[in-house]
Amino acid sequence: MGIEILRDLDVVEIQKYQQNRYPCLFIDYIDEVVVGKSAKGHKCLSYNEWYFPCHFADEPNMPGFIQSEMLVQVFLMTFLTMPENKGKKTAALNYNVKYKKKLVPGMRVDIEASLKSYRRGIAIGSAVGYVDGEEAVSAEFLIGIPDVLNQFKPKDNK
Repeated sequence: MGIEILRDLDVVEIQKYQQNRYPCLFIDYIDEVVVGKSAKGHKCLSYNEWYFPCHFADEPNMPGFIQSEMLVQVFLMTFLTMPENKGKKTAALNYNVKYKKKLVPGMRVDIEASLKSYRRGIAIGSAVGYVDGEEAVSAEFLIGIPDVLNQFKPKDNK
């Protein structure tokens, strides 16, 4: 079996693989997925996003929790595009995020994610967000798929 590559996924296609929806879908486009290995996508930041006017009115910038969610949503595509995982719910087990640049309206964030390992419903990997080729935010993730994890719970022998 060869390597499966998906290209040019818009928000409608993205939602076939993951359960994030407006207002919590924080990526615009997936440029490429090497299923089970990596994903590349992007987010164009517009002042029309619901969070900019309130964070902060005098100096709008993307909140850190949304930056980390944007990264993880591209990362999710590395393993939710596996046929057996398509559309399943995920659970954050651990995030380690580093913020390096303020993200403001008018920027485009290009995101590259890689899957280091996937086993028994647990995905380990990372993602980096770039603005104009410069690293702006990065994160390492430990994400679980509850439906798969439950298959490996010890059985109660009562």
